[in-house]
Amino acid sequence: MSDAVDFQARTFDYVPHADQRAATPARRPVAIVGAGPVGLSLAIDLAQRGIPVTVLDNDNRLSTGSRAICFAKRTLEVFDRLGVGERMVAKGVSWNVGKVFLRDEQVFRFDLLPEAGHERPAFINLQQYYVEGYLAERAAQLPLIDLRWRNEVVATQPHHDRVTLTIATPDGEYRLDADHVVACDGSRSAVRRHLGLESRGRTFRDRFLIADVRMDIEAPAERWFWFDPAFHPNQSVLLHRQPDGVWRIDFQLGWDADPEQEKKLENIVPRVKALLAHSPAMKDARFTLEWASVYTFACMRMDSFRHGRVLFAGDAAHGVSPFGARGANSGVQDADNLGWKLAAVLQGAAPDALLDTYAREREAAADENIRHSTRATDFITPKSAASRLYRDAVLALAKTQPFARTLVNSGRLSTPATLQGSLLNTPDTDAFAGAMEPGAAAADARVTRADGRDDWLLRHLGAGFTAIVAHEPALERALGDLAVDGFALKLVVIGGNGLADRDGDVARRYDLQAGSVVLLRPDAHVCARWRKPARAQVEAAMRRALGAAREATPCP
Repeated sequence: MSDAVDFQARTFDYVPHADQRAATPARRPVAIVGAGPVGLSLAIDLAQRGIPVTVLDNDNRLSTGSRAICFAKRTLEVFDRLGVGERMVAKGVSWNVGKVFLRDEQVFRFDLLPEAGHERPAFINLQQYYVEGYLAERAAQLPLIDLRWRNEVVATQPHHDRVTLTIATPDGEYRLDADHVVACDGSRSAVRRHLGLESRGRTFRDRFLIADVRMDIEAPAERWFWFDPAFHPNQSVLLHRQPDGVWRIDFQLGWDADPEQEKKLENIVPRVKALLAHSPAMKDARFTLEWASVYTFACMRMDSFRHGRVLFAGDAAHGVSPFGARGANSGVQDADNLGWKLAAVLQGAAPDALLDTYAREREAAADENIRHSTRATDFITPKSAASRLYRDAVLALAKTQPFARTLVNSGRLSTPATLQGSLLNTPDTDAFAGAMEPGAAAADARVTRADGRDDWLLRHLGAGFTAIVAHEPALERALGDLAVDGFALKLVVIGGNGLADRDGDVARRYDLQAGSVVLLRPDAHVCARWRKPARAQVEAAMRRALGAAREATPCP
């Protein structure tokens, strides 16, 4: 039996909990609704920070079919911190290269990670059920996580000091109080509905068929996207390789397609055969259909991701088209942003208003993702003769003209949001070059440890605040014992007796000079940087990042 069959057949036991017999609702610090990639990531993060978490899921199995498959470098780095990154990468298919075709001709090729010196690839392809399964197994290792399967939240009642959930189980209903509730229950969020809230945005009048096809072929691990191919004229097709010899194919169908008819085997097989016949490397391949689905999509989000003690993350808060792999990746980055803030508030290290910055920062990130996703969808599925003429002209020019390649949009692949307008950033007072400005996600680089072993910079970051320091003894002594509200500052020294900058990438990417300091907050976003700061400046920046400077200019 293959790993995939094991994961698709796997079920989790419903186990009655003592809370169900309590005369009055039990009180928990955090309840997370939904045990998908976002809810489980958040639960693991909180548990690793010492916060007990109750996770409630209405089902008792992993997702069916591949669903989200593309997981970006930044998400993999978050998974590393959660203790599952190595396993994800080992199972997944790593890729950096994409190719775009117009009809039968390759228009251009792109590389999403053209530079060396990063531990993780630009992307891996890995079926969502593996991601959920690995996260669920990691959660089971952490005693602070109480994961309750077949516990469906059927009512949500906010109060000024708590939230009361009504939960349906095979043994009947019970109630549970939580200091905070995080809704990670997907695009049809029950919690959102209970509160009378909604998402707003744009629905796209098009349909796509996903077919997961198992076949043994020799082809590179690349993203291939066709516009108007001969085997599927006037539409687009996307091909991705997954683990276990499974290939993901997305066929554009058009709005008038009948979803139920298109999901039938007799209609899927001819489409797949036509694609395979188009490529000499695939034309003789035998295949079996693993899973199929027809979908439409929308780009939308809630007006606010925070409603008192109820917070929303992942698809419950925002939705995008699948082009660009922005759904699951942005959801995991929601969890990464929220985890340390919620822990800091619950542990008394930060004011409640720090949770407002979760909403502001991730709303801004969602807007960025929606802009990219909408533009990609409009390019892929033009709805007027003029827009189609423009698209085809861009594709034709891209074969020979570099400027036109920047206009081709087959799904601008997910990148982490730079939180430039965050209230938590300390603005630069010194001149720096490079991308590691306040708000940027930290970049990795090769380093060498004092014992001579090669390693990676991001492996050395702490769970709290980290200062990357270009070796300067007096500064290291000044910052060595710095702590703010229980958050001790970890120093990662580059040079001297610290880490050696093996290829010079740390200095180049962070623009380090002797005495330079780059301060990273607990989710590894830069929040301040200086050439030679005083201890008081670093302490003030840490306090600001914990919510002490709430009157600064908000995120755009």
